[in-house]
Amino acid sequence: MPVIVIGSPKGGVGKSTCAVLLASQFSLAGASVTLLDCDPNKSVSRWASSNLPKNIRVISDVGKSDMISTIRDNDGDGKLVIVDLEGVASQLVSRAISQADLVIVPMQATALDAAIGSEALALVREEEETLGRTIKHAVVLTKTNAAMKTRVRRELEQNLKEAGVDLIEPSLVQRAAFGELFALGGTLADMEKDKSVSTAGNVKNAIENAQGFMEAVYERLV
Repeated sequence: MPVIVIGSPKGGVGKSTCAVLLASQFSLAGASVTLLDCDPNKSVSRWASSNLPKNIRVISDVGKSDMISTIRDNDGDGKLVIVDLEGVASQLVSRAISQADLVIVPMQATALDAAIGSEALALVREEEETLGRTIKHAVVLTKTNAAMKTRVRRELEQNLKEAGVDLIEPSLVQRAAFGELFALGGTLADMEKDKSVSTAGNVKNAIENAQGFMEAVYERLV
């Protein structure tokens, strides 16, 4: 099964959110998922410390010396590996990208994020040149506004498409439920059942957004 690597040199763009949403939605679809938490902030590990879905395994403290072997040990039939990378350009990041079937670059719809996010795309191209093969990659816009599309976002989307960059739709909207996941653990489906959760009224929309994101990623893997 595929290896998905989520990376960007910029912190705070939603790498861990992408990783957790994909892992939880794929697990609900019946996949066995291994999440590699390579972010020093350990957001994925904090999420996993409470109510971890039974078919998700989280491995932390993966270094550059064992990145490739860890990915290969957990890759197999019926399994999915998702790597949440640190927010820097490093040898560990390069090694993870070299094993990827799909690299996802989260990017907020700002000029700064676009400039820094392009560094992640450049890293993919460098690995492609080194390996002599194409590495499928795509950008997903994160923390977007559900009510409106800003001028900056429209221009960024146009620039990415004109540059031949694959843009995942739907974008990931700024939703309180996504943030609540890291405090509560589990999945958005668990959150929807828990009527005491403060964001319960918005969870349905969050689930639709996460499911659409997962389905768009799945289409790129098959």
